[in-house]
Amino acid sequence: MSQAFIAPQRLSALQQAERERFVTTHPRSMAQATLAQRHFLFGVPLHWMRDWPSPATLAVAQAQGTRLTCADGLAYADFCLGDTGAMFGHSPAPVAQAIAEQAAQGLTCMLPSTRTVAVGEGLQRVFGLPQWQLALSASDANRFVLRWARAITGRPQLLVFDGCYHGAVDDTLVDMDPTTGATLPRPSVLGQVHNHHAFTRVVPFNDLPALRAALAQGDVAALLAEPALTNFGLVPPQPGFWEAARALCREHGVLFVMDETHTVSTALGGYAQAHGLQADVLVVGKAVAGGLPCAVYGFTDEVARRMTEAKLAAPDGHSGIGTTLAGNALALAALDAALQHLHTEANYRHMLAMASLLEAGLRQRIASAGRPWTVTRLGARLELQFMDHTPVNAQDVRDHAQGELESLTHLFMLNRGVLLTPFHSMMLASPATTEADVQRLLAVFDELLQALAD
Repeated sequence: MSQAFIAPQRLSALQQAERERFVTTHPRSMAQATLAQRHFLFGVPLHWMRDWPSPATLAVAQAQGTRLTCADGLAYADFCLGDTGAMFGHSPAPVAQAIAEQAAQGLTCMLPSTRTVAVGEGLQRVFGLPQWQLALSASDANRFVLRWARAITGRPQLLVFDGCYHGAVDDTLVDMDPTTGATLPRPSVLGQVHNHHAFTRVVPFNDLPALRAALAQGDVAALLAEPALTNFGLVPPQPGFWEAARALCREHGVLFVMDETHTVSTALGGYAQAHGLQADVLVVGKAVAGGLPCAVYGFTDEVARRMTEAKLAAPDGHSGIGTTLAGNALALAALDAALQHLHTEANYRHMLAMASLLEAGLRQRIASAGRPWTVTRLGARLELQFMDHTPVNAQDVRDHAQGELESLTHLFMLNRGVLLTPFHSMMLASPATTEADVQRLLAVFDELLQALAD
């Protein structure tokens, strides 16, 4: 029988066996899941935490570096790393120390910290843009950027790519009709009453003709994009795509906004900085301050001038941009430490080396097993994809989705001490990732291949 085919009944049997194994080996996580339902929706503080394929969500006792320990005392090599939030490893020492010291001196004052100048200089050094503002999350930062974009251009439309992810930003939670290309409200979004799909245009990723047509209408304020799709599998840009897209934005007076919350793992300063894309606005969240809730958005001096004019021309009152805790002293302390000690060439050299080692190991095993799968890597981020080619857009991923196999892969590896992201088969290498961590993952992957072949 072809190695391309895995019988559904085989997948089902393996999945059931893995579920039973989890229940047996994780009694304390199982117990917490039951007790927590008295106080938390789905038994977790954030309902996304229940999106793992295990019978209950792991209860974490400690996380340090790449080692995660659950309530049952079991240790894991963590390649999820908080879905990028802990990209530099869990609780990196310089950030932990800075947080502890600042906590004793004040958490928030709604006034600038004395670290403000140093942080601004550090942000420009790492990411290349001169002007910055802070938020608590990339979702907030993207919301604020969209307000600024519409304010300074006087245009109503947002342009995004099908399959994009920019956090909990209503304007971006839309879908594309694959037949007509029309923007549709996303049915999974709860409580939606506003007609966001009337003000957001969606085009396929890597499709320059569609992008050109969408921009040519003259009503787009900003193109908000990840350098690669990262939450719909990993879909990299095709050669020359971004250079052409950047030129089209300039031609049509559209702000070119790069959301690098996930792709900051590409290289020091992120994908846009590494590839000289000259974004008008840059958003980075999650890992930027070492995992403390914080996000930043930077912009050119020209964009800053237009933002200043828009703000001064508006009546006094709340701009709809910013929250009270944004830019708090604790976040500034963590961000200052992260910019100095985490966002470094040495860290990225190690991250990329470990990711390359993992990529090579996975590819060799896939080829030896004769599986029609591929591995896509962007810097320190990798994706195991159950298809025979690198995807070119979100529809390509949809057409080849194998949800049951993906779910089994996660649970099988989790039961053997290796953690992947729950939403798709993403792996992330950190400065704390070791060759032993990589070999541990590869050894479990060997077991998975053998189980599927039996």
